Amino acid sequence: MAEPAAGTTTDEPPTKLKRSVGVVLLFFFIVGDTLGAGIYTLVGTMAEDVGGMLWLPLVLALVLALLTAGTYAEMITKYPHAGGAARYAERAFKIPIVTFVVGFFMLSSGITTSALLATAFSGDYLTALIDVPAVPVTVVFLILLTAINLRGVKESLAANVVASVIEVSGLVLVIVVAAIVFGSGNGDVGRILTPSPDQPILYGAFAASITAFFSFLGFEAAANMAEEVKEPSRSYPRALFGAIITAGVIYLLIALGASIVVDPTTMAQSTGPLLEVINASGLSIPPWLFSLVALVAIANGALLFMVMASRATYGLAEAGLLPSVFGNVAPTLRTPWVAILFVGGATIGMSFVGGIGTLADMTVLLLVFVFISTNISCLVLKKDRVDHPHFTIPRIVPVLAIIASVALLTQQSGEIWLLALLYLVVGAVLFILARVGRRRFDQGPSETTLNF
Repeated sequence: MAEPAAGTTTDEPPTKLKRSVGVVLLFFFIVGDTLGAGIYTLVGTMAEDVGGMLWLPLVLALVLALLTAGTYAEMITKYPHAGGAARYAERAFKIPIVTFVVGFFMLSSGITTSALLATAFSGDYLTALIDVPAVPVTVVFLILLTAINLRGVKESLAANVVASVIEVSGLVLVIVVAAIVFGSGNGDVGRILTPSPDQPILYGAFAASITAFFSFLGFEAAANMAEEVKEPSRSYPRALFGAIITAGVIYLLIALGASIVVDPTTMAQSTGPLLEVINASGLSIPPWLFSLVALVAIANGALLFMVMASRATYGLAEAGLLPSVFGNVAPTLRTPWVAILFVGGATIGMSFVGGIGTLADMTVLLLVFVFISTNISCLVLKKDRVDHPHFTIPRIVPVLAIIASVALLTQQSGEIWLLALLYLVVGAVLFILARVGRRRFDQGPSETTLNF
């Protein structure tokens, strides 16, 4: 519910950025971030773990997403500033290295996911349409997305609305095709209750929940748009919960339909599992059309994660944890242009590092740590009062979210934990460099600069 104002009644705290994003654009931003490449490419991995019971890990992931979204709804509306989880950690713990690591993990997850999606864009879905070298396609693709991001957040989100409609249409097509197959008496309904024969169902479900949770990632990126949203205390809860529930319903229908139409073994062996549904239906739907829709979904996700990462970079600079140059805003477009160029260059570099599966698991691990930090921050800051109305949740919600997050961490492999340690080492080095760099770039303290 909305908490009464403690002072002023304004719902729009001051910001250097332009507030141009309403509920509808924000809703599509979150839906577009959530309904992306995960469900298009990773259903097969889930089928390998749980057989036809694809809905089970999705339900587990949805519960965790809703719990954490409740925490984010309170924190975003209480502290509507770019930077998201890093800002919350700074307020709660007041330890610069903790703040930086949280922000660095958030930023890194956006860059890693964008690189993953760029690599996927130049892969099998594209080669189904045209045979071109992957490397130049990846580079040109990311340069174009950087240009869109530079043009402005409203333009980026307007493009996202169109892309979101297309990618959701592709998922709806899969649902309709599955319904037609089911209605005609074909398919096997019993598969939705048939687990994988290779491992116990609970073990498989928790293992698959990592992949399923990757499909829900995206809602946390909305925190970095806080300074560009109109009436954030009203807009965020509506857009956030509406988008996650929408994604959850679509995912569950996809899971049920795919299991009925296609044998789980076939999905597990496919790099385009939803395309298997289209092919198995026997309907006259050209495969190239679905490939085109999948490419739009992948491109849309990459753009939105780059928007998030650039705003996270900007937020860290505003908090004094990166040199102030990263907080520079273009005078006409009012976009954080230095942060955008930095994220674009880093994403191009990361697109040549690691496989898609490894990068997906790494993204989940990074963001689960961010979520744990945000939930703890929410508990610590419950007594903090602000001068505008905001959304509130019971204490039990972040507590349950922390427990669920820790359970998810137990399913990660040793290889992913080692990569996380390397990320942490890199983050520590960058933090030290940032402290040294501030002496050169920062001319004086500002009200958002931390005292080291």
